[in-house]
Amino acid sequence: MTELAAWVYDAVLGRWRAIALAETRNKVLVLAGQSTTNASIIDTLGEHCELTITKSIDQAIESLRHEHYDAIFSDSADFLPLERALVSQQANLVLNTIGEGVCIVDGEARCNWMNKKMQAWPARVHEKIRRTCQEAFELFSKQTSPLPNETPAFNRSKRYSLNIEDQQFMEMIASPVISPAGQVVQVVAVVWDATGTRRLQQKIDAIDKAGRELVRLEADALSKMNVGQRLHLLEEKIISYTRDLMHFDHFAIRLLDRKSNKLEVVIAHGLPNDSLNIEMFAEAEGHGISGYVASTGRSYICPDIERDPRYVVGLDQAKSSLTVPLRLHDKIIGILNIESRQRAAFNEDDRQFAEIFGRYVAIALNILDLMVVERVSTSHKVTDDVCSLLAGPLNDLHIDIGALMEEFIGHDELRGKLQQILDNVQVMRKTMRQAADGPSNIIGARDVVGEIDPLLAGSQVLVADDDPNMRQTIKDVLRKFGVVATITTNGTEAMAALDRHGFDLIISDIRMPDKSGYDIFAASRRMQPTPPVILMTGFGYDPNHSIMRASQEGLHAVLYKPFKVELLMLEVRKAMQIRKARVAAQVQAISGQPDGR
Repeated sequence: MTELAAWVYDAVLGRWRAIALAETRNKVLVLAGQSTTNASIIDTLGEHCELTITKSIDQAIESLRHEHYDAIFSDSADFLPLERALVSQQANLVLNTIGEGVCIVDGEARCNWMNKKMQAWPARVHEKIRRTCQEAFELFSKQTSPLPNETPAFNRSKRYSLNIEDQQFMEMIASPVISPAGQVVQVVAVVWDATGTRRLQQKIDAIDKAGRELVRLEADALSKMNVGQRLHLLEEKIISYTRDLMHFDHFAIRLLDRKSNKLEVVIAHGLPNDSLNIEMFAEAEGHGISGYVASTGRSYICPDIERDPRYVVGLDQAKSSLTVPLRLHDKIIGILNIESRQRAAFNEDDRQFAEIFGRYVAIALNILDLMVVERVSTSHKVTDDVCSLLAGPLNDLHIDIGALMEEFIGHDELRGKLQQILDNVQVMRKTMRQAADGPSNIIGARDVVGEIDPLLAGSQVLVADDDPNMRQTIKDVLRKFGVVATITTNGTEAMAALDRHGFDLIISDIRMPDKSGYDIFAASRRMQPTPPVILMTGFGYDPNHSIMRASQEGLHAVLYKPFKVELLMLEVRKAMQIRKARVAAQVQAISGQPDGR
């Protein structure tokens, strides 16, 4: 018995005697080889262990592939070859287990070996990899040969991006196998499928490009449009990008009203009106997923709405939803809610896409607000500056004209002309005061002659505006065309009037102390037949995005103060034609007879 075998014998017998006391039998692989000196040892081991006896290294390796053994017993002469074979076997096991494809390619683009992952890929992928390895082989071989006694200066690896047909992308790292003589003899390639990662990056890049276009468009092109055109274009862009790029067909954007903490719908697509009319506030509990997201600032994937107590009714036959916050710097300004008729329709990638896109939506909406605020501030500053500059000269002119009129007593013709100048000075002062108060006038209202209009005569119109000059001017203009106008001083009065009487048309300011123009518009939607609504705003100011929200639901028109009387009457006539058509359609539906029968 050799010294090593004796040592193994003593160690093994000591271990299995202890095991025998525990009434267990361990499995031992025995490589008997050609030696006969180990027979007595094998017999002794057999008394305590379950033996598997093999005659060759190949048989031993094959047994190791299929069975687990607690120990291996072999002659010392067989130990080193067996160890090397086991290492090689373990290396093959590792290379066949990893998620990347591995292959060895020579300078003729022949693949000498590949692991199971590589073998599973189709022939077109193998061809692309082999040709790329050949290219890498030539590149490594052309590098400067080392001088005597120097380490070869070969690059140890080079990375390639492979574009396979059918939109499949591979990433590959090629490394040279260098002979002792310093020559490149083969190339080892590690390859993995990067299609998912590449498509994810392409989607992120596309969203980023769309978002930058959205913001750039708001900042540049929209500066030449009025507010209505800006809102309409912004709405179109957001809906288009959300559908075509994000592939979301049912969604709503709600913005947070800081005063009331209410989430107001400003843009919606593919969702029923009933779900949009549900009041939601930015609170973690009791106001649905949207309220939770707006309150916490955390995105929310709902894979199954039937099992989520936070879900509030939305899309018909909805099965899942995704809601992300709209962030502007460190503030939550609203939420983007997407719904689907499929269960578990949204994953983490969708959440990431929606969050990225939501940031751009928030920036675009904020830029729109800033443009309006800047316009308001600029207009007021210009008006104040002009009024300050003209106040002194107008006062001097008024004093001088008064002195001249005293001096030329008895010159009636001259005094008449001076009085006309004095009257014009008073008009200028009045106009300046109105300008300082903001756009609260209708251009050309004083010059309206008016006559009874058959289309408008007897029509009942509700006018709501907290500016006394504006509401009275509108009433006076409409009266000249035969319209019966009821004026209210605020939103609460207007909504009370709607509860008491039916109106053919509603004209309302957007910004009032208690209720917004959208509140009045929403109240009018409950009336049958629904009267057309015209909203008014100064400088395009729309703090709660009433215009965008109401436009989604059938707003007739928006007038931007100051506006011309001709524009007012044009929109009033259009609205009354719509009203008469609605009434006729309702009568026809009730009677079941076509008009005129």
